[in-house]
Amino acid sequence: MKRINALALTLGLAFLVCMPMYAQNGNKQNEGTTTTYTFQTINFPGDTFTQLLGINNSDVIAGYHGANVNKGFTLVLRSLTFTNENFPGSAQTQVIGINNSSETDGFYIDTAGLTHGFKDVQGTFLTVDFPNRPFNQLLGLNDFGQAAGYYSTTANGNGPDTAYIFNEFGSVFESFNIPGSTSAQATGINNAQDVCGFLVDAKGVNHGWVLVKGHFTILNFPGSTGTQAFGLNNNGLVVGAYTDSKGLTHGFVFRESTNTFQSVDDPSGVGTTIVNGINDRGMLVGFFGTSPIVSGFVATPSGENEDENGKGKGK
Repeated sequence: MKRINALALTLGLAFLVCMPMYAQNGNKQNEGTTTTYTFQTINFPGDTFTQLLGINNSDVIAGYHGANVNKGFTLVLRSLTFTNENFPGSAQTQVIGINNSSETDGFYIDTAGLTHGFKDVQGTFLTVDFPNRPFNQLLGLNDFGQAAGYYSTTANGNGPDTAYIFNEFGSVFESFNIPGSTSAQATGINNAQDVCGFLVDAKGVNHGWVLVKGHFTILNFPGSTGTQAFGLNNNGLVVGAYTDSKGLTHGFVFRESTNTFQSVDDPSGVGTTIVNGINDRGMLVGFFGTSPIVSGFVATPSGENEDENGKGKGK
């Protein structure tokens, strides 16, 4: 097991994002073609708590089960085969991101109660901790050894969060300075190095964000009281969750090409749905319910002639 948290690491330059914050940025709801989905509920055998968090283009899924003690897994969707995946010697593990080589990332809690990010590269586990920061989580990764995550300034994770990208090759961290935010997490990165995440403003309100080719956009689902982006694919789609005026939670898909949102709810969990991951065919994974009764789901775009953006392909 290779460990890098004790090594001297090179810190990349922070992004300095200079733009007006927290505007709606013209985000609109359900404008143009929307996608219909077929939903499949998935529960880890023998458990009442399952979260599905990432999916790759081979339909291999990352997630975890257990409301009180988190245990990670990967799942081959076609055969519904679960494989346990837990950081060696850890007390708890969540597997969150997965790329097209079925490498994964996430975080684990050690026996002393400290939280560390990790990557699993073909069975070799790598601890990933931003230097001199006591709390780390990795939340997404691409096919080129780059992972999105964040660190907290306190060991219990209650301090302000700082978003970063970790590059496995060279063990380089690059942090994000987002003016006007009090806390921020990077949750996903694609092969073009576009990044998504969410931040908290001075009033304690959550706002999603996406950084595409150097252009930073705030994502606020129209009419919501808070929005968080959790993942993105290589085709301009971002997923996450928002809270409505009644305090209910719904998933969403954001289309960069049209600057529009589509609300997504599992029919069995309307008002408790979170979409956490998406692959390049537009398949969604997430979960619904209220702890300790939580189920995972896969949402597959309906129709053979519908592409990953929910538009007709034609023949």
